[in-house]
Amino acid sequence: MYSADEEIEAVHRGLFRGAVDIIHQSELLSKLKTAGATGCPLRIKAGFDPTTPDLHLGHTVIFQKLRQFQELGHEVIFLIGDFTGMIGDPSGRSETRKPLSAEEVSKNAEQYKTQAFKILDPAKTTVRFNSEWMNTMSAAGLIQLASQYTVARILERDDFQKRYQASHPISIHEFLYPLVQGYDSVALEADVELGGTDQRFNLLVGRALQKMAGQPQQAVMTLPLLEGTDGIRKMSKSFGNAIALEDPPHVMFGKVMSLSDGLMYRYYDLLTDADQEVVRSLHPMEAKLRLASQLVARFHGSDAAGEARDRFDMTVGRKQPTGAAIECSLPTGTIGLVALLYGQGWIASKSAARRLILQGGVECDGLRMRDPDAEIVLRPGCRYDLKVGKKVRYLLTCGSE
Repeated sequence: MYSADEEIEAVHRGLFRGAVDIIHQSELLSKLKTAGATGCPLRIKAGFDPTTPDLHLGHTVIFQKLRQFQELGHEVIFLIGDFTGMIGDPSGRSETRKPLSAEEVSKNAEQYKTQAFKILDPAKTTVRFNSEWMNTMSAAGLIQLASQYTVARILERDDFQKRYQASHPISIHEFLYPLVQGYDSVALEADVELGGTDQRFNLLVGRALQKMAGQPQQAVMTLPLLEGTDGIRKMSKSFGNAIALEDPPHVMFGKVMSLSDGLMYRYYDLLTDADQEVVRSLHPMEAKLRLASQLVARFHGSDAAGEARDRFDMTVGRKQPTGAAIECSLPTGTIGLVALLYGQGWIASKSAARRLILQGGVECDGLRMRDPDAEIVLRPGCRYDLKVGKKVRYLLTCGSE
C-alpha cells in the first residue's frame, strides 16, 4: 500500500495544511504510522446533515481534505445525518433550529450523495446513514446514552452558554444532538473525524463516548469555515451568501467575481492548492478570473467554464465607455426582477438583489424600482434600460420565445 516513511512524508507535505486544530497530532501521526506499517487503512469519518438540497463551496473545504486521505489509501465514510437532521444541529445557532421531516431529509440526502462525488472518489467512499443504528436504538438505549454526559458538560458549548445567559430557550432535544453525533463515531469505530471549527465540541464528544465504550479514541481535525460572498458570515444558504455546487455555471462564475480581493485570496487558500505567491503576483482581476474558471470547471466541466467566462466578458467584464450600457439579449416572457438580477449572474444572491432593490439601487428606464417582487414583461422587440448599482447599465433587448 505505502511505507510508513512515505506516509509520514506525505502528511508533512500537505495532509495537515489548512487544519485549525488536530486533537491530538501525535495520536494521528501514530495512527498513520501504524496504518502504513500494517497496510490497514484508517476509517476517516465526516458527517453532513441534509438540511438543504444543495451543498456549497463551504462544504468542499472538508471534502478536499477527505480526498487527500483517500489518495493516501484510507477509507472515507461519508455519513449522512438523516437522523440528526431531524433533530437540528444547534452549532452556532442563537435559537432552536427547525427540525426537518423524514421526507425532506430523504430527498436532500439523495442530492448530497450526487454532489459529494464531484470531489470524493466513489470507489473509495462508503456512504452511511446514522438512522441505521439510531432508528433501532430503544428508548432505554437513548436514556443510557444520555446518562454518559452531564448537563454541565453540555453547557460548556459556547452557543449553549450564550443562549442560556441571554435567557433564550434551549430545547431538551438539542442536548441530544452532540450525543448522537458522538455515538456515530462509536457505531462506525472511526479512527479520525473531520469537521468545521463550529463542530469542535461535537467531535470531542465522539472521543469521550469512544473511550467509555472501550474503543481507541478518534483523532479530530477541524477545518476553517469558509466565509460567504458577503465576506462576514460563514457560507450558508440561509444567509443568502452561498455559492452552491448546483448553481448554473454563469451564476457560479458571477458570484466568484463578486468577491472582494481579500476574500478571493482566502478562497484560493481553502479551495485550491495554488501557490499563493504566484496568485498574489497576478493582477487581482486576472487572479479572480482564474479562480472563477477553475471552480466552474471543477463542478461543471471545462466547456461550461469557458462559456461562463465568455458570458461574463460579454456583459459585466467588458469595459464600456462611461455611461454606456452593456447590451444583453433575453428571451420574451415575464421574469421577476430579483430572478433577472440573480439569474444573469449580475448579483451574487437573491437576498442581495432584494436588498439592492429595497435600497433604491435598481432603475428601469429611469424609474427607481423599490419592489423586490416586481416583474418585467419582455415582449418581442421591446428594450429596457436597466441600471444596477451606481455604475453598471444593461440594455435589455428581447428576442424569441
